[in-house]
Amino acid sequence: MKNLFGRKVAIDASMCLYQYLIAVRQLDGQQLTNEDGETTSHLLGMFYRTIRMVENGLKPLYVFDGKPPVLKGGELEKRLLKREAANKQMEELKETGTVEELMKFEKRTVRASKEQNAEAKELLTLMGIPYVDAPSEAEAQCAELARSGKVFAAASEDMDTLCYEPKFLLRHLTVAEARKLPIDQIEYSEVLKGLNMDRLTFVDMCILLGCDYCETIKGVGPVTAFKLIKEHGSLDKIVEWIEKNPEKTKYKLPENWPYKEAKELFMNPEITKADDLDFKWSEPNTEGLVDFMVKQKGFNEERIRSGADKLKKGLKGGVQGRLDGFFTVVKLTPAKRKADEKDKKGGKKRGKK
Repeated sequence: MKNLFGRKVAIDASMCLYQYLIAVRQLDGQQLTNEDGETTSHLLGMFYRTIRMVENGLKPLYVFDGKPPVLKGGELEKRLLKREAANKQMEELKETGTVEELMKFEKRTVRASKEQNAEAKELLTLMGIPYVDAPSEAEAQCAELARSGKVFAAASEDMDTLCYEPKFLLRHLTVAEARKLPIDQIEYSEVLKGLNMDRLTFVDMCILLGCDYCETIKGVGPVTAFKLIKEHGSLDKIVEWIEKNPEKTKYKLPENWPYKEAKELFMNPEITKADDLDFKWSEPNTEGLVDFMVKQKGFNEERIRSGADKLKKGLKGGVQGRLDGFFTVVKLTPAKRKADEKDKKGGKKRGKK
């Protein structure tokens, strides 16, 4: 995380809240609650993980989901059915199941509510940490901010984020230390270069691999998806090939497959242009944090005040810029490096003359 010192990062808030609701638990495996029985796991996670980032010199900006695209309705309905099935299995396991078995099914039922999203926003405001409400998908808005240079990177566990063309994608940023994982920094241009694809072809392959907007073709995994894209050049041509040669291929297209609509959502997502967004980091409201986190939510006052002090110190320290902010960083290809070395040698010879 220290390698990201001085970086502004747009973080998918909905993904974070889900992670905290899953990971932040009491010793008996239950979510944290206050005396009134209200869940507070999301607040504890948001408070301390954000402080950890700020202490390491990062400037986090959280982005919250807006209204989901109509096309996502089918996926959301599937998730709802899975949650209902998991809830039913949990009830059956309460008498005979182990803590591990209960946790397995509870993970499938977790979803941040509107109230929990609102509480997270209130907490961030008191912490002096900015947030943005996306008009639709948070990861698309994060990518827009990263692509425009308003922030260094988009941070999300959702690999669909790459379809929206962020300059950099960070994975495991908010859970790296808790899970002892490295933070992955994925450079979008290097992804396309490594796959030898343009953005449209890459999006086609991602739809084949599976996304939130439509089903996949049964039997098509990563290796086959890459092979088909390389052979046919685009998803449209793959679909045409399958439809024209049903007897020559084992692949069957899903009925009324809306892959074109999915492609349009990735290529032209509903976002707020980065130039229309202004945000800043400010000093935390310590007394406001005490009132909200201690008096209303039941947290320890000493720890909340200590956290506020760390925020103040971290945000002041984060004012210092990165060295690469003062210079233009240029990547040298092997050919360019050889040419530069040749020029240097030529310069020395001319100097002697």
